[in-house]
Amino acid sequence: MTQTHSKSRQQAELAFGKLQTPFFAKNHAVDELQAAVDARDAKTARLKAARLAKELADRKSAVAALVTKRTKKTPSACPTS
Repeated sequence: MTQTHSKSRQQAELAFGKLQTPFFAKNHAVDELQAAVDARDAKTARLKAARLAKELADRKSAVAALVTKRTKKTPSACPTS
């Protein structure tokens, strides 16, 4: 069922449509920017977690190496007289 509108109504509808398009385009741009920010934050969090895990593993291996080195230097038996 098609309705026929007056010429002024048709012009108003057309003008409103032209105004509405940039408005929705702005919302779309904001959504794209927010998606980029969210992706960057997720990547930063993932990289930070990986870096912290690597630093912890490096610290543990360094401590283990020091403990091994110290146990090799200390004499296993003290000479008794």
